Amino acid sequence: MDLNKHPLHVDTVDWHLWKPEERAVLCYIFADNQVLLIHKKKGLGAGKINAPGGRIEPGETPLEAAVRETIEETGITPLNPVQSADVSFIFLSGYSLHGAVFTASAWEGTLTETDEALPFWCPVPEIPYADMWEDDILWLPHVIAGKYTSGRFIFDEDNMLSYAMDITGPRG
Repeated sequence: MDLNKHPLHVDTVDWHLWKPEERAVLCYIFADNQVLLIHKKKGLGAGKINAPGGRIEPGETPLEAAVRETIEETGITPLNPVQSADVSFIFLSGYSLHGAVFTASAWEGTLTETDEALPFWCPVPEIPYADMWEDDILWLPHVIAGKYTSGRFIFDEDNMLSYAMDITGPRG
């Protein structure tokens, strides 16, 4: 599919005025050249591999949500997570989402499967991008390299139609 042929394109959206339907978080924990990932069992992205994460609850900060969601999905508590990216999504279905992406290099707890996710440690060079959302391969390597990354993405269900990214750095 030609990413530039659909009438809704990242360049036609006024991202300064855009308001997402929901706000969410992801939290990548890196340790010993490995990253904590999950096989997502339900909800948006069910069946895909992703980082622990989910929707921000009312009254909760993105940081609080990142810690809570990681604990709920994996049993692991990230220590001192830092926001490392932000990603915005518009789906042709009408759904829209803004995500704050956090990273941490320390954690405590015991890795545990939950009703939401099957967590696993993955060597960073072996991240299974083919089993993840299409946009992940575009921005996650920059985050891994220590660059703060902002991405804007248009999707038709699981298919990315267009994107734009800003990469700055270093994060933190």
